[in-house]
Amino acid sequence: MIVRRLNEIVGTERDVLGHDRDVAEGTWRSRRLILANDRVGFSMHDTVLYAGTETSMWYANHVEAVYVIEGNGELIDNETGQKHELSPGTMYLLDGHERHTLRAHTDVRTVCVFNPPVTGKEVHDANGVYPLLTEDDPQ
Repeated sequence: MIVRRLNEIVGTERDVLGHDRDVAEGTWRSRRLILANDRVGFSMHDTVLYAGTETSMWYANHVEAVYVIEGNGELIDNETGQKHELSPGTMYLLDGHERHTLRAHTDVRTVCVFNPPVTGKEVHDANGVYPLLTEDDPQ
């Protein structure tokens, strides 16, 4: 059994400030509650996207489910141009590896689940992609 509390993760290596390619101060913060080294087949993150920011991502190697618990924003499917309003109680699933952009009108707090699980060492590349890493990969 694993029991973790968010306040125990804050300020540790599991508390990651994310940068969009062109924004030095960061557009999001992800607190990784479950990672690949927990060996349960998925990772789970408590993530905040900051008000007034826009983050473009493409999980070419992962499926991600996102559940919005606080805030308002907009999800744009970069391939179709379709827009979806985000508010508490909204879930979206990137099951087709869609290139997407998230615009945060307010701070948007989410719970995100990745499969395969992330290790915590991934960094978005120039296309917004996380590489597919395993715990056995060198650091």
